[in-house]
Amino acid sequence: MLMVNKLRYLLLVLTIFIGGCSTSIEGEHYVTMTPQLDLFRFFDSQIKGWGIVQDRSGNVIQRFIVDIKGSVKQNELVLHETFSYQLGEGPTTRTWRIERGQNGEYIGRANDITAPARGTSFGNAFNFEYKMDLPVGDDIYKVAFDDWFFAMDEQTIMNRSYIKKFGLVMAEVTIFMQQVD
Repeated sequence: MLMVNKLRYLLLVLTIFIGGCSTSIEGEHYVTMTPQLDLFRFFDSQIKGWGIVQDRSGNVIQRFIVDIKGSVKQNELVLHETFSYQLGEGPTTRTWRIERGQNGEYIGRANDITAPARGTSFGNAFNFEYKMDLPVGDDIYKVAFDDWFFAMDEQTIMNRSYIKKFGLVMAEVTIFMQQVD
């Protein structure tokens, strides 16, 4: 009986620990907040972004600048991204093709995304979830991204991405993006 109680206690502690390592943002909280984030309107322009990637300990392991050329044609947003790194390394280019679905839902595709990304609009915020084969050195990790975009004003958004493996946050990405005249 003592062994069963110890096992239950261990499982309880493990559940609390794992739950504390995950991140959960409630999109419904942002539905009525302003300014509203219209993904197609914001990205139908030239965008400059500045970002960092932090490991689980909070250490900055990448620092980068991204230039984005966005265009909207009918029901599709195309984003051509070009990255330059001041710290670390990563992909130098990526092209996203994002289609507007129904009820504020979006579907996105890119060459290094393993399955279609699913996005949902929440007024002031936008959530994009997808899986990626992420190259790190000589290894490739299958990870999930939980991307959150927040409108700061009409020309600026902030992006927080949580990179997860087995449901646990392994790294976080923060990017500030601004429309360029």
